[in-house]
Amino acid sequence: MALNLSSPSDVKSLFFTDSFNSNTLITAKFPGSFALKRKDRGSTVGGRVYCSAQAPPPAWPGRAVPEASRKTWEGPKPISIVGSTGSIGTQTLDIVAENPDKFKVVALAAGSNITLLADQIKRFKPQLVSVKNESLVAELEEALNGVEQKPEIIPGEQGIIEVARHPDAVTVVTGIVGCAGLKPTVAAIEAGKDIALANKETLIAGGPFVLPLAKKHNIKILPADSEHSAIFQCIQGLPEGALRKIILTASGGSFRLKTFLFSERDIQHSKLSYVCLNLRDWPVEKLKDVKVADALKHPNWSMGKKITVDSATLFNKGLEVIEAHYLFGADYDDIDIVIHAQSIIHSMIETQDSSVLAQLGWPDMRLPILYTLSWPDRVQCSEVTWPRLDLCKLGSLTFKAPDNVKYPSMNLAYAAGRAGGTMTGVLSAANEKAVELFIDEKITYLNIFKVVELTCEKHQNELVTSPSLEEIVHYDQWARKFAASLQSSSVLTPVPA
Repeated sequence: MALNLSSPSDVKSLFFTDSFNSNTLITAKFPGSFALKRKDRGSTVGGRVYCSAQAPPPAWPGRAVPEASRKTWEGPKPISIVGSTGSIGTQTLDIVAENPDKFKVVALAAGSNITLLADQIKRFKPQLVSVKNESLVAELEEALNGVEQKPEIIPGEQGIIEVARHPDAVTVVTGIVGCAGLKPTVAAIEAGKDIALANKETLIAGGPFVLPLAKKHNIKILPADSEHSAIFQCIQGLPEGALRKIILTASGGSFRLKTFLFSERDIQHSKLSYVCLNLRDWPVEKLKDVKVADALKHPNWSMGKKITVDSATLFNKGLEVIEAHYLFGADYDDIDIVIHAQSIIHSMIETQDSSVLAQLGWPDMRLPILYTLSWPDRVQCSEVTWPRLDLCKLGSLTFKAPDNVKYPSMNLAYAAGRAGGTMTGVLSAANEKAVELFIDEKITYLNIFKVVELTCEKHQNELVTSPSLEEIVHYDQWARKFAASLQSSSVLTPVPA
């Protein structure tokens, strides 16, 4: 279904990135602005486009109030983990290991890291596990030789779906990257499972389909990333209509130089330093020289390659704007981004009376994951493994506006979000493919922005405002293929030899 355009009096206008033109970056030449065109006339109207599609129901419409008598299990809360050998999965299992009286694992889905999966099975004794494909089953069975309590093993996509809808699970942690996490999330929702959401694509691509489905089955979508968890924590108990604005914080990405003031703290077995002096950004003219190693040096967080590059481009923040819109129902005009280099304030909200509420903590992904599992309760944590925030030692916190000229990703994300429908999934998929090409040194850093813009521009005439699951998956795959085809385009700057 193409974009359905109605009269301006009937619908809200969608502002696209008119400023995102050939002069956006000193070092990059973009082929015109990404402006949604009317399919019937092939032109924009006054820089605006009108869309009649109704927004899907948000997961948490500006407030969070727990339902009475929602608990349906005895003893430790049973959970399934989709993506158990990845960063989110391993940190979730750390939480389970530390709190065996609170949580237990009933099912695990992994990719191809059989050694780690076998260790997880031996320790947590799940009833069901999934591996990437049939060829890995024999390897896993061999790794489990001698284990008395062996789980059922189901390979492939069906195995992931069965893990997601395991009958004993109350909550499913979705930790795999990309649209691969969409189908198991849908299966979990249809089976009545609450979702601990760490897979951005579930809402960014699938929001128009997933949110009505979640409402139909009366399940909760609990955000497991730090920014949306912070917002979720801030809206606890707010009265209806009290939320005025969402303020997402961003560290500013990888391209910062810093000297450290205080000693390092050991969190998650990795050294993270928090307070710094002499922060300065890379100048815009140097961005054309960014190498993969530069983009993978994040000053605060220990993350996978894809999300670290997204932090360097600030695409992660643009995608989080879209996710915040779907989760909390805020208009895009009411979602702001602020650069906060220390990554201590994880996000904020402003209420109607101009009060600003914030959630603070060390940069540690375990806390938002824990809250998705324990909500509405709070779990007491050891000071040894969960260092407490010391504001006196911290000293100061800084804030500044983001640079939309150096980082056009945010304008692209706002534009795609206002278009809605399949455009947000296309943006996400194109970015994921562009990051893959950059990491493989097939395109330059600045070409990430170009690839995403060109893919979104190409999708304009095929935009579906209220997509089915099949259409969401179809355009995700299309966007990846189209983005990949651009690597040999004359529009892109060649990778230096």
